Amino acid sequence: MTKSDGPRVTDPAHRDGMRAFEVVLAWVESRILAGELCVGDQLPPERELAKQLEVSRAAVREAVRTLQAQGVVRSAVGAGGTGGTTVTAVPAHALTRLLRLHVALANFAVDDVIEARIAMERLSIRLACRNARASDLAEMRRAIAVMDDPEIDKSRFNDADTALHLAIAEAAGNRLAADFTGAIRESIRGPLLDAIRDVAGWEDLIETLRADHRRLYAAIERGDADAAESLVEDHIRSAWRQLRPGVPAPMVASEVRARR
Repeated sequence: MTKSDGPRVTDPAHRDGMRAFEVVLAWVESRILAGELCVGDQLPPERELAKQLEVSRAAVREAVRTLQAQGVVRSAVGAGGTGGTTVTAVPAHALTRLLRLHVALANFAVDDVIEARIAMERLSIRLACRNARASDLAEMRRAIAVMDDPEIDKSRFNDADTALHLAIAEAAGNRLAADFTGAIRESIRGPLLDAIRDVAGWEDLIETLRADHRRLYAAIERGDADAAESLVEDHIRSAWRQLRPGVPAPMVASEVRARR
């Protein structure tokens, strides 16, 4: 069987009552999971795929649009090798879009997202302590320098804060961890910025955050993974506690250790 071959009317998707475009999605997914479609491969032409799966060309187009939104394929108009629909791999934007929408719709509670963020950032910073290159450290220093600007406004500070945490995730050298960290952070950008705008005692908080960032950087620079993990968890939990003072928060890592 070639990559363009596949089930026709006997495809199980037809028997499961799937809509026409979902039949196409299932066909593509099954071939990716089977290793029959890889990054760089092209899907069969629209007319051919519609005939093969016995769906309309409109259904194929709808499926392709869905796959594009998921970061699975890209489409281009052109002749020969420049046109068609190509399997690609750009998960970061798709993950970000998915999480941002579901957080906005309250399908994921923000506190649950924070817990997931802590888990991912502990992993990222541990790996960054081992794998950070000079260029990664320079990117972190740039973000810290922006946040140290005494005239910085809250929105710009939040953007630089995000840039620092993403630089740490990139320094980890783990693509999946970096993409998840970026998606999680971006998904709570709105709620986080709203909390920053409304917080009382911003001047005290910003100094605390600046000091936290310098400690995080120092731990990464000296390769102290254990300290870095604890620092990043304390940093995220304590910042979120101050930004949402009326909402009970789990103990920060240092408090847990003190009670042992």
